[in-house]
Amino acid sequence: MLRRVFFVMVVVAVAVMASGTAFAQKDWKYGHVAPIQVGKFVQGHQQGAVAMADYVREKTNGEIKIAIFPLSQLGSERSMLEQTQFGLLDMMDCTTGTLSNLIPQVGLLDLFFMWPSKEVAHKVITDPDFTKIYGDLLLEKGLVHIGYSENETRDFECTKKAVVTPEDMKGIRVRVIESPFFLDGFRAMGANPMGMPFGEVYTALQQGVIDMQDNPIPTSVAMKFSEVAKYFTRSGHAYTCLFKLVSRDLWEGLSDKEKEILKAGAKLGVETNWKANNEIRKAMEAQAVNEEGCTIADLTPEQRQAFQATQKDVWTKYAKECGKIPNNPKYGKYAGVSYFDMIQDKIAQYNK
Repeated sequence: MLRRVFFVMVVVAVAVMASGTAFAQKDWKYGHVAPIQVGKFVQGHQQGAVAMADYVREKTNGEIKIAIFPLSQLGSERSMLEQTQFGLLDMMDCTTGTLSNLIPQVGLLDLFFMWPSKEVAHKVITDPDFTKIYGDLLLEKGLVHIGYSENETRDFECTKKAVVTPEDMKGIRVRVIESPFFLDGFRAMGANPMGMPFGEVYTALQQGVIDMQDNPIPTSVAMKFSEVAKYFTRSGHAYTCLFKLVSRDLWEGLSDKEKEILKAGAKLGVETNWKANNEIRKAMEAQAVNEEGCTIADLTPEQRQAFQATQKDVWTKYAKECGKIPNNPKYGKYAGVSYFDMIQDKIAQYNK
C-alpha cells in the first residue's frame, strides 16, 4: 500500500513539473537607491518596484518573493552593481551614470539635449533593436537586462534667475553628479560644474557655494531645494534612466515560465513608474509655484536648439569613444554602426 501511495505521489509531482505550473521556493533581494517617498507621494521608482514584486508573487502562487530594499540599504549603487554582477545580489536598478563606468555605451543615454521628449526616450529604450544590442553588452558583464525604471527628466534650478539661454549659463556654478557626461555637458554650456554629494546640495545653495543644481523638479521640491532656489526651468536636458538588472547566475537557473513572468512583471513595473512620475510631477510643480513662490520657465524651440548646439562637440567625443556595434548579422542593419548613430536613428524613427 505504501509503495502504491509513493508511486502516485511521484506521478503527480512529475505531471505538475511537466505542466510548468510548479516553482521552486525563491526569496530574492532587490536593491535600489531611490527614496520611498517624494513629498506626500510614494516615489514612482518605488511604486514600480512594488508593482513588479506583487505581480511576480501572484503569478508564481507566492513561490517567488522579491524583497525590496530602497535607499541604498544594501550598499552604494556601485556596490550593488558589483554584487549583482557576481551573483551576490539577485536584482537591482542601476542609473546610467553608475552603469556607464562598467559599460561606457550606456552613458550615451545621458547626453544633454539629445531626447526630443520623454515619450520618445521611452520608445527608443524599449525598441527591440535597442534592447537586443544593449542586452548583449550587459550579458557579457554577468547582468541580464529585463526592463527599466526612471527618475524623470532633469531640470535647471537656479538661485539667481531663470536659465533659458546658453548666455544665462555663463559662469554659473552648478552642482552635478560626478559623471564625465554631465561635467562635459555643463562645461560646453559655459557653466562651472562642481561634483558634490547629493546630501550637501541644500546647504551649498543656501550659502551661495553653488548657484544652480539639476534634478527633476519633483525631486528638488521634495528635498526642499525650492526653499533656497526659486527659479526653475523645465529644461529636460537629460533623461534619468535606470536599467533593471538581474544576476546572470540567478537568471540561468530559472525556468522559461519564470523568466516570462519576471519580464512581464518588469514591464508592469516600468508602466506603473512612468504613470506615477507624470502625476507626481504635476502635483509637485503646482506646490512649487502655489505654496513656495517659485517660477517655472519653459524653453522655446529656438532656445532648446541653442542649448543643443552647445553639445555637438560633446556628442562627437562620446560617439567616437563608445565605438561601434559588433559587425554581427544578428544586429541587422545596425551591425557595424556606431552606438550613437543607432540611437540617433531610433530617435528620428519615433520623433514624428
